[in-house]
Amino acid sequence: MLGAFIEGLGAPEDIHYGEIPDPEPEYGQVRVAVAATTVNPVDVLIRSGALRTELTFPFVVGRDAVGTVDAVGDGVSGFTVGERVWTNSMGHDGRPGTAAELVVVPVERLYHLPDGVGNEAVTVLHPGATAAMGLLVHGQARAGETVLVVGGAGNVGSAAVTIAASTGAHVIAVASADDATYCESIGAERVIGPDELADADLPPIDVWLDAAGVNDIPRALGALAQGGRILILAGLDTHSTLATGELYAKDASIIGFTMSHATTAQLSAASLTVNTLMADGVLASRRIERMPLSETAQAHRMLQDGRLVGARVLLAVH
Repeated sequence: MLGAFIEGLGAPEDIHYGEIPDPEPEYGQVRVAVAATTVNPVDVLIRSGALRTELTFPFVVGRDAVGTVDAVGDGVSGFTVGERVWTNSMGHDGRPGTAAELVVVPVERLYHLPDGVGNEAVTVLHPGATAAMGLLVHGQARAGETVLVVGGAGNVGSAAVTIAASTGAHVIAVASADDATYCESIGAERVIGPDELADADLPPIDVWLDAAGVNDIPRALGALAQGGRILILAGLDTHSTLATGELYAKDASIIGFTMSHATTAQLSAASLTVNTLMADGVLASRRIERMPLSETAQAHRMLQDGRLVGARVLLAVH
């Protein structure tokens, strides 16, 4: 099969494209004929070595895939050859990546693609699941609560706005004036510019989700409602101060998480939310850059250099 792979940690240009052996499904695995994959920020971190995880070289890059069941290993139920499926947790912790014509996926990490949903779905699987886990699993966001999303026009941030609005929460997005109309179209009731946030008159915030890596903990904590939750899911190099007295006096929580460490149960719960919103046509990427799988290295370079702001890449296998 053809695939995009690395033979050691390095730069985008160290990604090769060529023939590699076809994988065979073992017990509890499903082989998927990949139709499309994408590139996430975490893919850049893994390929470069900034995020250390178990890898076997040559290593096929990529976390997400949409495709068709090609073969089923022993011990697998619930999937048959020809069904359309997706996954978003490969290419990490010893699992092979998805940027190839075929990938074998543990059955517990594979989900059915809703009828009528196309290959473009691959561009929302990772940000959508990240936002769903952040808001619903860790943040416990509920109808009637107020959710503020920093980076509300970004990939994860816009998914968070969409998901929070779908739960019946009141959503405030922090985004530029150029992105205000977009944020309102996906469910934000109010949009605040990043430069306005420090002095903005805010209602008590039940969930403060920072998808932009700003991580201004003092501002977030000061705005929290009693029992409020701060969610941190970006900004590896950020530092902040914490007023511990205010934290416990408000019964507040600060929660950091990464989808790379999510359990299969958490991923499965997030998949239900993602599938429902994709089927309803609500969860979708704002802009998609389409490229062939052979240009995976170029896609990594574009993402690493910041040339994909507001866009997602769809790498088509054929």
